[in-house]
Amino acid sequence: MMSRIAQMYEFACRVVLLVLVVHIAFLVFSLAGLVILGVFPAFSATIATYRAWVRDVKDRRWSVKQTWKLFFRFWKDDLVWANILGYPLTLIAVFLFVDYMLVNNNYLGAPTYAVSGILLLLNVVYSLFATLVWVVRANFDEDFFWILKQTLTLVIVRPLCSLMLMIVLLLVLFSYAKWPGLALAFGTSVPLFAVVVVVYSFARLPGMDIHVLEPNPKFAKKRNQQRSL
Repeated sequence: MMSRIAQMYEFACRVVLLVLVVHIAFLVFSLAGLVILGVFPAFSATIATYRAWVRDVKDRRWSVKQTWKLFFRFWKDDLVWANILGYPLTLIAVFLFVDYMLVNNNYLGAPTYAVSGILLLLNVVYSLFATLVWVVRANFDEDFFWILKQTLTLVIVRPLCSLMLMIVLLLVLFSYAKWPGLALAFGTSVPLFAVVVVVYSFARLPGMDIHVLEPNPKFAKKRNQQRSL
């Protein structure tokens, strides 16, 4: 029992270290690209680093050096692509949010409520899409439009994943609002780690599926018994 607790404590400490190192790398490489050219590649590299970590089922005891080198490689590889994707996504997000705020601050009669509801739904769906597209891009080496189509499909056909993603991100935002020091210490690293873990657990993406990479022995045994019947 004590051995199990010690292993869990060590694993938790290593996760905290991983998230902290990735956060520092995010800041350093964002500045390395003068922020304008560096922040979106750093965002993409964060997702790609966490994806590599969850897939490394045999050994997740990464060293600081290993994490840093992998982050830099992903950042460098996505220096152009991430900016091509990141800025349009951000502009659309700003447009939708401004429209939503304008509708809510300018009453134009009964239709205002319907329009406000539609815009709220669009903002939620788009936020999920704009978050998940980075994970899909990190997981599949496909063309731009295939990535967009696959991401939209993921948002629609995996409602449990979308729901869990919203819940987890809201919890992170609540924690950051209640304890601002956490936001300073971990920044975007914690929410992006949460995104990757949720996708790994619920999205069932090929090559990034916990049910395939870490199958539960009890469920596997049950399935084998059903097949034998």
